[in-house]
Amino acid sequence: MDFPLEKARYLMNLALKEAGLGAKKGEVPIGAVLWDLKHRQILAKAHNQCIALKDPSAHAEILALRQAGEKINNYRLLNSVMVVTLEPCIMCLGALVQARVSGLIFGARDPKAGAIYSRLDYPSLKWLNHKFWVIEGVLSQEAGGLLKAFFLRKRKGEVPKWS
Repeated sequence: MDFPLEKARYLMNLALKEAGLGAKKGEVPIGAVLWDLKHRQILAKAHNQCIALKDPSAHAEILALRQAGEKINNYRLLNSVMVVTLEPCIMCLGALVQARVSGLIFGARDPKAGAIYSRLDYPSLKWLNHKFWVIEGVLSQEAGGLLKAFFLRKRKGEVPKWS
């Protein structure tokens, strides 16, 4: 896809800010921004809130998709691009397909649960009823560094514990 790198970096910086908000609350620092290609505007921004909402599906991508759906009054988010700090998991991949996003931009790969390239090869899944383009590695050092710092602080007991 021919998405402007400058715009991708700008949006990823917003996603990183969202991730930072989550980290301050003790959530795994993953942030997402959904960009409307047609109207050239942000539809939604979110960070992980699984702990706060007591909801295993409250990943940044899912929350951004929900916000955008409410905003445009439609579950189909055509002509949109998901920008997320970490490679989406299989649940989020499924939601992106169902929402019919046009593209995905992500920062760092997730070797444990990444469903785009790391653990699942999304482009090879020919049976999916919708495909989107992918750009990876945008501000990957910053995104990966945020996660590494968070888990280091967590191991030291410096991250709030939730029940």
